[in-house]
Amino acid sequence: MCSIMGWCGGHVDRHLFDMGFEATVSRGPDCSEVIDIGKGLLGFHRLAIMGLHPEGMQPFELNGSYAVCNGELYGFEKTRAELIKKGYTFKSGSDCEIILPLYKEYGTDMFAELDAEFACIIFDGEKNEFIAARDPIGIRPLYYGYSASGDIVFASEPKNLTCICDKIMPFPPGHYYKDGKFVCYNDITRVDKVCSDDLETVCGNIREKLIRGVEKRLVADAKVGFLLSGGLDSSLVCAIAAKCSDKPIRTFAIGMSTDAIDLKYAKEVADYIGSEHTEVIMTEQDVLDALETVIHLLGTYDITTIRASMGMYLVCKAIHEQTDIRVLLTGEISDELFGYKYTDFAPSAEAFQKESQKRVRELHMYDVLRADRCISVNSLEARVPFGDLDFVKYVMAVDPAKKLNTYNKGKYLLRHAFEGDWLPYDILMREKAAFSDAVGHSMVDDLKAYAEKYYTDEEFESKKALYSDPAPFTKESLLYREIFEKYYPKQNGMIVDYWMPNKEWEGCNVNDPSARVLSNYGASGC
Repeated sequence: MCSIMGWCGGHVDRHLFDMGFEATVSRGPDCSEVIDIGKGLLGFHRLAIMGLHPEGMQPFELNGSYAVCNGELYGFEKTRAELIKKGYTFKSGSDCEIILPLYKEYGTDMFAELDAEFACIIFDGEKNEFIAARDPIGIRPLYYGYSASGDIVFASEPKNLTCICDKIMPFPPGHYYKDGKFVCYNDITRVDKVCSDDLETVCGNIREKLIRGVEKRLVADAKVGFLLSGGLDSSLVCAIAAKCSDKPIRTFAIGMSTDAIDLKYAKEVADYIGSEHTEVIMTEQDVLDALETVIHLLGTYDITTIRASMGMYLVCKAIHEQTDIRVLLTGEISDELFGYKYTDFAPSAEAFQKESQKRVRELHMYDVLRADRCISVNSLEARVPFGDLDFVKYVMAVDPAKKLNTYNKGKYLLRHAFEGDWLPYDILMREKAAFSDAVGHSMVDDLKAYAEKYYTDEEFESKKALYSDPAPFTKESLLYREIFEKYYPKQNGMIVDYWMPNKEWEGCNVNDPSARVLSNYGASGC
C-alpha cells in the first residue's frame, strides 16, 4: 500500500497537513514527499511494489500537472506502450506513471477504462483545478473533508484528517470529484442485462474469470504471499496461484491457541497445493492487548469488522516482522457476490440480488476496509482477486435465481466451478464459517466476556444513551464505540450501520453478527 494526501486550495496550514500525513507513514515506509504546487499540497508515502527504483517515487509531474496514486493498474504495460506511440516518455517502471498521460489524453473518461484498484488525486496545471477518483469497489481507501477555510482535503485514511476536518466522509467508490461535485463513472452493481447462460456455462466463466483475476495480481516486483484460512474463498485463491507459479507459494494462517477451527483446514489445503506454510498462534491476551490498536487503525466501531480484524491484524503483523513479503492476496468479496449463511434466508431471487448490490456498495466500509487497514498498517499491500472488475461485473449479472441456495449448499456456483483437482473435496464443500469464528470460537467469546465485565448493567444503560446513528445495543458494541470515539470523535457518519444480517428476513432478526446465532450454522463450526 501507499498513502496519498491532498490539500486542495489556497489556504493551506502546512503544520496541520504534516501532522495529519505523518499518521499513515506505515502505509508507505520506503520514502515520503510533500510538494507545494502553489494551489495546495500533495503528499505521498511510498511502498514500492512496481518499479522499485527511485524514479517510481511520486508525486508524478507532466507539463505542470501533478498526480499521486495509491493503486495497482493491471495491464499497464500495454497502455504505456500505446502512450509511447503518442509521444509520451516514462522514467520508471511504475504502473501509476501512466495516470497523468491518460488524463491528458482522455480527461475524466479515463477512470471508467481503468482495470485497477486505485485512489488518486490529480492537479490539472492547465485548468488550475483538482480531480480525485476511487475504484468502483473502494478497495483502495480515500476520504475527504473540509478545512476551516473551506478547502477540500483528500487522504487515504480518516486519521490523516482528524486534525484538519470537522466532518470526515469516505470518498464514494466508482466516483470522481471535479468542479466541486462527485460524479459516478461506474456503478459496479448495476446490471444492464441479466446473464441467462446455463449452469455449466456460468460456472465455466466464473472459473476462467477468477483465474485471470488471480493471475494478474501475481505480477509484482516485490515478494508475494497469501492469507489462507482453509475456507473456500482463500483456499481457491491459493490453489489457483499455486497452479500459476513455478515454485511453491507462501501461505499464512492464524488461529487461537485453544480451539482454532481454521488451522487444520488451512494445513490440509497447504499440503494439497504444496505451499510453504506458516501457522501463527494467538492467545486471549494477544487479542485483548491488540483491541484498542485495531479499532484505532480501522476507524470503525462495527462489531463484525473489529472481530474479524483481530486475527488478520495479528497474522499480518507476524508476516511483516518475520518475512520480506510485501504483497498479500486475500479472499474478500466472495460472500457478497455468491451469498453468506444469512442469504440462505433470502425470500426471493430479487431480494437476494438487492441485498448483494447493497453489500457490494458498502464493502468499502466493512470487509474491504478491514483488509486494507490490517495489511497496510503492517507495511504490506492487499490484492483482492474476487474484486476483479470483470469478475464482479459478470457475477452480479448472473441470474440471481441461480445464486440462491437451492442446491443444499451455499455458494454452489463457485464450488461447482472448481470441481476437479483444484482443492480437496471436503474443502471445496466445507460449510462457511466466519473468519472471526473460525480462528477459534473462544476469540469472540473472550471479547464478549471482556465487555461484559467492563461495564455494570447500570453503566451500560446510561452510557449507550450517549450515542446514536447507530446506537450501541450490547456491551461489546458500546466498548467498541467508546474506543472509536476516543480517536475519531463524532465521526460515526463514516460508517452507515452495523454489518448485520438483514433483519427484515425471517430467521435473520438477531442481535449478534456471528453466523453462529443463525439456525443454519450447523457444521460451520466443525
